[in-house]
Amino acid sequence: MASDTPLSRTVLDRLVLVYGGAADPVDAGPMRAYMRDAFPFLGIKTPRRRELARQILRGLPAPVEADLRAVALACWAQPAREYQYFAVDWLVRHAARPGPGFLPTVETLVTTRSWWDTVDPLATRVVGAIVTNHPAAVSTMDKWAADDNLWLARTAVLHQLHYKENTDTTRLFGYCTALAGNTDFFIRKAIGWALRQYARTDPEAVRAYVAQTPALSRLSVREATKHL
Repeated sequence: MASDTPLSRTVLDRLVLVYGGAADPVDAGPMRAYMRDAFPFLGIKTPRRRELARQILRGLPAPVEADLRAVALACWAQPAREYQYFAVDWLVRHAARPGPGFLPTVETLVTTRSWWDTVDPLATRVVGAIVTNHPAAVSTMDKWAADDNLWLARTAVLHQLHYKENTDTTRLFGYCTALAGNTDFFIRKAIGWALRQYARTDPEAVRAYVAQTPALSRLSVREATKHL
């Protein structure tokens, strides 16, 4: 666990007080059910949760990497899912700040309390920004793409989702090919999503890749070609 910082202590003190006071057991049940009872919820719906987050952060200085790490790990230690959502939103907002040294923290977040609702924004917005700003960090994506943990592999596949013309197609297609035989729904869906998104930039490249890669699952192909 990372050491806390003066800013992280302030954020967390405010967060627990404000979110705890806004808990609504009536809404918590349906929210928990929607997430297949994987996590407890306070019952704070997204618009209200983000409004409260703005109040919590009002007047505070911009965080440095150590602040982001401390708050994220502390939020992951909280049982209620809204705390993890707060951390993800804060990391996305300040995604340009962390360097490659933050990737081990992201790995912890991705592989702990794992589900698409936190993994996907971490992959597409936080990891994607780190690799953009520090290209050598792509070596970590190569490692994650080959990892047995499906959420790390999904993160590697999705990290270029918003790169558009800056997409490294060798890696995108390479990851998809290497994972094409994976039977997990979340891997197959990620492959299709990543290809579909890149098809907005270069539809012919995606069309040709799909045609030349018979190992892709039907789910991946269906998602990849949805708008072609």
